[in-house]
Amino acid sequence: MSDFDRVEVIDNGAALRLLREDGSDLRFHAIWLRDNALDPATRSPGNGQRLITIGEIPAATRIESAVLDAANRLTVTFAPENKTVDFRLAWLNALAYDRTPAMEAGWLPESCETWDGGFATRLPQLDFTRAKQDPQALANWLAAVRRFGFAIMTGGPVESGALLEVAALFGFVRETNYGRWFEVKSEIAPSNLAYTSLGLQAHSDNPYRDPVPTMQLLYCLENTAEGGESFVVDGFRAVQRLRQENPDGFALLSRHCARFEYAGTSDTHLRSRKPIIELAPDGELVGVRFNNRSMAAVTDVPYEAMPAYYAAYRHLATIVDDPAMAASFKLEPGASFLVDNTRVLHGRKGFSGSGSRWLQGCYPDKDGLLSTLAVLQNNGRRIAAE
Repeated sequence: MSDFDRVEVIDNGAALRLLREDGSDLRFHAIWLRDNALDPATRSPGNGQRLITIGEIPAATRIESAVLDAANRLTVTFAPENKTVDFRLAWLNALAYDRTPAMEAGWLPESCETWDGGFATRLPQLDFTRAKQDPQALANWLAAVRRFGFAIMTGGPVESGALLEVAALFGFVRETNYGRWFEVKSEIAPSNLAYTSLGLQAHSDNPYRDPVPTMQLLYCLENTAEGGESFVVDGFRAVQRLRQENPDGFALLSRHCARFEYAGTSDTHLRSRKPIIELAPDGELVGVRFNNRSMAAVTDVPYEAMPAYYAAYRHLATIVDDPAMAASFKLEPGASFLVDNTRVLHGRKGFSGSGSRWLQGCYPDKDGLLSTLAVLQNNGRRIAAE
């Protein structure tokens, strides 16, 4: 809602207040408004990038005058530059920062919906051919990945490397020591336990990397073995449960860094130092790193707190292993699934030696997915408005 009916300059021009009839209001500082002006002298009309530095804005910037007009526009004149800039009220309302910041640690934005094992009955899915032909369907699928951290794609080509065609629908693949993609098959002497028929606990991939891969795509080429079902666990929901059941343990796992390490081949030795539960400075839950196979010795927890830290780690593992948390499914050849690797843990059940199970995996980056989603949504709104 952006139906403001009054504006007043406050604090001797250091800020302004936009008011509504219902008494709600929003305040904006002069320096914030000046820095975020959208006029062509401040921002490039072509790409939106800022053309001035913060040092070029006078430190004594203040609001000389502010006027609302009937076109839902705010016109502000800044001193000492004597510069006049228009702001759309809807834009200001969308970017308002004048709100109560008292959020408890572990909060999530409204765009994020957590889930448990019941999610198996409503897994978001899309056919590969439709994804290529229907931009709105692809946008909905990508939006599901953003909201739930997970989605399935079916009906893809059953050929080696086809996973790159899926990744190309929305972004780019990060190349690692495993190559542009890697094979998930049983091996006699594997360099990674993923390449066996053993079951795998739900985990995030490659926590020993910095930055960690933000997305993982796993693509099925063969799956005739008995067992081997895939399953996913919402790491954010698991953390929410831990916070509710053991708030002190939640604080320990988010306050102290764990260490992760991988040296599976002679030419690779990867290490990272990050918390199992990652929070932004304002307390937003932004990441989960959970991988027992790659956990190195924890050395960043004080002696007195180490027993409680391990108790919290065990508690989180118990939640992750709770069957009620897991959504299970079995991939058919040509099907794939995409997980937000900073949030959703994935695993598999063990499978027998008869038959075959062959998957290929790669690591697309989440920024490409979010960029494609934004473009598709903006194009959709533009078409709807025409």
